Amino acid sequence: MQLDAIIVDDEEYSRKTLFFIIESYCPNLKIKGIAKSVREARQLLKSIKIDLVFLDISMPFEDGFSLLPDLKKENSLVIFTTAYNNYALKALKASAVDYLLKPIDPEELQEAIEKAIVWKSHNQNERQNSFSNSIKLNSLEENLNEIKKISKLNLPHLNGFNIIDIDHIIFIEADSNYSIFHLENQERIVVSKHLKEYEELLDGSGFIRIHKSTIINFKHLKNYSNRSGLIVKMSDKSEHTVSRRRVADFLDKSKHLFNIF
Repeated sequence: MQLDAIIVDDEEYSRKTLFFIIESYCPNLKIKGIAKSVREARQLLKSIKIDLVFLDISMPFEDGFSLLPDLKKENSLVIFTTAYNNYALKALKASAVDYLLKPIDPEELQEAIEKAIVWKSHNQNERQNSFSNSIKLNSLEENLNEIKKISKLNLPHLNGFNIIDIDHIIFIEADSNYSIFHLENQERIVVSKHLKEYEELLDGSGFIRIHKSTIINFKHLKNYSNRSGLIVKMSDKSEHTVSRRRVADFLDKSKHLFNIF
């Protein structure tokens, strides 16, 4: 059985790499289109009929999860291609066909496609297939609520990915359309993604945005004071201002995490 698919990913390197691996290792899969955003994916779904979507999670403007209602209408299966770690995706695995952690391994990709083929072959009847896929995607949306935190991030660069433990991040700062990660080993990693994306990705994992240009890791917070506005001091001795509009949220989360009031 041959499946028709599309790739949805905002990173050019990721799109090209996945396409190349599929062309090289997966003769039973045909890529019918490639989209760099959820918006482009919706346009593709209007013009072509597909069986399967390789869907990135973290993308600007709309994340991959926001495409699920459209996939439900089109009766399409989902394989996530993602920077989330195994722990965070335990709730998803039972409902998506599979998920692939970047950088993608060709053998894992082949296994995921085999699962999709099995699913399709067991549900050849169009009405049964539509009903089964709808249940699967409903379950997937519900299970998203069970994701609490991640432990690793895959940070893309021109030739691949830096895989880092989030506990090693001291703070992240914005520089125009880039995010700069400051790590406890004094390394700096520059990523061509907006800070907003990492604010959403790290929500619930001990990070907080204290300024339009700064996210800090509570694990590396050493102290804070009101000497001239609210200032936080981190484990690398860097100091950062908490903007006025974010003070209440910072104090509330500090109270919750450290039980200091």
